[in-house]
Amino acid sequence: MIEFQNVSFSYDGKTPIVQKIDLVIKKGETVGLIGANGAGKSTIMKLMLGLLAGEGSIFIDGIQVKKQNLPQIRKKTGYVLQDSDNQMFMPTVYEDMMFGLRNYGMTKDAAEARVDAVLGQLGLQDLKYRYNHKISGGEKRMAAIATVLAMQPEVILMDEPSTALDPVNRRIVIRTIQSLPQTKLIASHDLDMILETCDRVILLSRGTVVADGDCRTILKDRELLEKNRMELPLCMQAMGI
Repeated sequence: MIEFQNVSFSYDGKTPIVQKIDLVIKKGETVGLIGANGAGKSTIMKLMLGLLAGEGSIFIDGIQVKKQNLPQIRKKTGYVLQDSDNQMFMPTVYEDMMFGLRNYGMTKDAAEARVDAVLGQLGLQDLKYRYNHKISGGEKRMAAIATVLAMQPEVILMDEPSTALDPVNRRIVIRTIQSLPQTKLIASHDLDMILETCDRVILLSRGTVVADGDCRTILKDRELLEKNRMELPLCMQAMGI
């Protein structure tokens, strides 16, 4: 479903942010992308969407990520940005959610039904007609997730989806991720959430893959995590692992 072939990227042409990445993510996998700040997690997602152009090749569902294919790539891929303020650009939550659906040709009635279904799934019905500049950071994060889910993409990219969420909404997001059949790549420092939602983890350090495998195996490896400026998930610390 997703394939990286010798992918590298540098913002200044000198300092590598991503270095010679080779990855294959199968259809339906939920993969956690972890690493300290600056490891390259967000950069990898932006490369997948063609927001950045690097060396090597990236394929999504057999389609190469390059300029002429970006409309196809972006129709297949939904991206929950790390900063929700950069994602929600219409006056209200309803208008944001309707924008993409209508732009892809859905009738108004069908689009509204989709919006109501997703808001109901996430327990966000009260946000429907709220103004984006008048809702909290956590509410805006949930609305951004709803906007992406409404598009029903084949691949979902989430960059720090639990940021600014209270415990109830964090739990809703975890349950939602667990229920979604799509291929999902989740970048997060919230390792407890990664542990609950992902079967596989890719650990990045300075733009390179230093570990790729079973989620629980990697996340209970204290030595590996600490070597790469991370700590055990809180639940494992509580268990004395």
